[in-house]
Amino acid sequence: MNFKQIINIVVIISLVILASYLFTQKSVKSGEVCPPAPAIKQNAQQQPPGTQEKIKENTTGIKVTFVELGSVGCTPCDMMRPILDEIEKEYEGQVLVRFYDVKSLLGGPYAGKYKIQFIPTQVFLDKDGNEYYRHVGFFPKDEIIKILQLRGVK
Repeated sequence: MNFKQIINIVVIISLVILASYLFTQKSVKSGEVCPPAPAIKQNAQQQPPGTQEKIKENTTGIKVTFVELGSVGCTPCDMMRPILDEIEKEYEGQVLVRFYDVKSLLGGPYAGKYKIQFIPTQVFLDKDGNEYYRHVGFFPKDEIIKILQLRGVK
């Protein structure tokens, strides 16, 4: 083996190690998404939510319904879970938080109802149940708060 071949081998090994390291990192940036959820077969007893359905809990002081459509095991979705819990506690009585695992049998119909293509997707509904904002990917808490404030959440 000559010197040039040894250098090529070292460079290739270094690139493989670097690529392996970069692919295993779990850092998630704002807007990062997981691949689309596969289609889910529904059994005959399960009815998907109606397209005319409004969220009924929005009648007693709730200003916003914050719907998170994601899945357990999706890194950006899993990173959203503590943020959902914080929003639910900090804005209790003003914000109704709902999480639907769109890869599950029960949560799957919501992927169709909200016409999502990637997860996580956040949908914000006003007090009448009408969508007023949508975001796809990881959504930092401070940005969510700005969206909530658009509908009077304090």
